[in-house]
Amino acid sequence: MKFKSFLVIALIFSNLMAFGWGKTGHRVVGDIAYWHLDRKAKGKIHEILKHEHLNMVGNYMDFVRSDKDMGYMSPWHYCTVPDGETYSEAPEEGDAVETINRLIEELKTKKFTYGTELENLKYLVHLVADIHQPLHVGNGEDKGGNDVKVTFMWEESNLHRVWDSGLIDYQQLSFTEYSKWVNHISEQELEKTQSQGIDVWIEESMNLRPVIYDIPENGKLSYEYNYKHIATINDRLLKAGVRLAGILNEIYG
Repeated sequence: MKFKSFLVIALIFSNLMAFGWGKTGHRVVGDIAYWHLDRKAKGKIHEILKHEHLNMVGNYMDFVRSDKDMGYMSPWHYCTVPDGETYSEAPEEGDAVETINRLIEELKTKKFTYGTELENLKYLVHLVADIHQPLHVGNGEDKGGNDVKVTFMWEESNLHRVWDSGLIDYQQLSFTEYSKWVNHISEQELEKTQSQGIDVWIEESMNLRPVIYDIPENGKLSYEYNYKHIATINDRLLKAGVRLAGILNEIYG
């Protein structure tokens, strides 16, 4: 009975929290990562993915969650760190960090707890992107902004969805056009970004909360909100892509 209750809760929460970036965002992250892979890692990843491409596999975890047997993965997509706390102090709500670390280790050792190497690679691509969506480091009060109802460009939405897909889709770019737009980083900055651990990724997301939640009382978000935040969105997508490439180079390079 306890397991059933947990599964129901997990499935409900997956509907609320599990989408980290929309389809375009995940494809942008995968595309950016691809262009920063070294030759050896690129070759091995091609062998694993076969006819698939790194820029198309990031949405796999969102697709398979329609299978009720995959409900146990719902907490993998996010972590919760209340304001004023650090990740190590936070309650165990969501385990994206633990899952990313486990996937990295298992892809290195080829000893998998869940699924095949192909599936685990897809999970890693998805989750590194997710943790860079600032509202996937939730404050524990509003389901990662899902409870914050807004209108975005005159359509009903919520704050989480605006950051998942609303701002990105509003640019009206294909994922390849989008990645070309944002994939610009110096070698020095790339090395610095790739050297930063998951604790830094989480801190970066948390530090964005004040501006993300700075919304009008009427909840109407339009051109000004886009103008203020699109550079932040682009920076998070870029960092996710180059960090994913750094991890994959470490595993397969």
